[in-house]
Amino acid sequence: MADQYAQIGEDKRPAGIPAIRWEEPPEGPVVVLLDQTRLPAEEVELVCTDAPALVEAIRSLSVRGAPLLGIAGAYGVALAAARGFDVDEAAAALEGARPTAVNLSVGVGRAASAYRSALAAEGDLGAAAAAALAAARALHREDAEASGRMAEHGLALLDELLPGGGHRILTHCNTGALVSGGEGTAFAVALRAHRAGRLRRLWVDETRPLLQGARLTAYEAARSGMAYTLLTDNAAGSLFAAGEVDAVLVGADRIAADGSVANKVGSYPLAVLARYHHVPFIVVAPLTTVDPRTPDGAAIEVEQRPGYEVTEVTAPQVPMTGAGGGIPVAPLGTQAYNPAFDVTPPELVTAVVTEEGAVSPVTAEALAELCARSRRVTTSQ
Repeated sequence: MADQYAQIGEDKRPAGIPAIRWEEPPEGPVVVLLDQTRLPAEEVELVCTDAPALVEAIRSLSVRGAPLLGIAGAYGVALAAARGFDVDEAAAALEGARPTAVNLSVGVGRAASAYRSALAAEGDLGAAAAAALAAARALHREDAEASGRMAEHGLALLDELLPGGGHRILTHCNTGALVSGGEGTAFAVALRAHRAGRLRRLWVDETRPLLQGARLTAYEAARSGMAYTLLTDNAAGSLFAAGEVDAVLVGADRIAADGSVANKVGSYPLAVLARYHHVPFIVVAPLTTVDPRTPDGAAIEVEQRPGYEVTEVTAPQVPMTGAGGGIPVAPLGTQAYNPAFDVTPPELVTAVVTEEGAVSPVTAEALAELCARSRRVTTSQ
């Protein structure tokens, strides 16, 4: 197969534009986002001056990825508080913007709780707004730190399962710095392997319907100097059959209490293929993605996206003619089934890697113990 070779062992990560940041210009605080719908053609920033603008950015996928949605939600609450809007109303709108990703509600809840606690204690709106912002910044910082620890634990697990290095990793959707306060989740593991000279090949699923693998993961891999190859989602089976995949690494938008994993649609078929071909299927996600309130996969609400995301293709700087603003690729009036996620049962998951370590086999008891251990460590600090 054709290879794209890259230098190994060097830290080639460019500074780039951060996926999200808080700024305070003279006219008032704003949340600034790297508009991910415009990548890779152009790097354009989107400035949100209020929570409704941020809600629209979340719904349109200008900002996306489970950990980053949590950070965005927290900053959205802080923005509403700082600009004097109704914080409860903003929190409800933000939390409902995308239902499957539990990190969004975690981030919103954390900043809103800090706001309400400070307001109750001091009765001062300014102090309450400052508390919400402090909570958002703390979540942002913690996610960056968690990303580094997930990369460390994930590479250690890979080396244990696949001694000798030369890993050929298949990944799905986008799980790099574009979804995180740090360098990502699953992609961060592959990046750590690359820097250690132990990544032979990153196989990048294009990831239908929005091509987030082709547009975003390939963009991040290229900027990091990684050896990568893009493939269509339905080519993964032939890649497994050819013996070209050593491990599958994916992220998660919600992990139920029993270990069921909701991730970008197309992940479940990869898990089935991996099991048949005796290839590890590894989920990499922060503990904030584990939701003990969701008992199992059947209880996960799967977001349904508009049909035009399947019946049309969008491309920056190209004239659009379809109902959804894209180029039609199906007959007018075609109905489309377009779930944003699918759910992989725990028995198909080799391991769940978090910032606190890996769980394998994946069971409700093991996940609960990991979460409890993390809470004990946090409380003792």
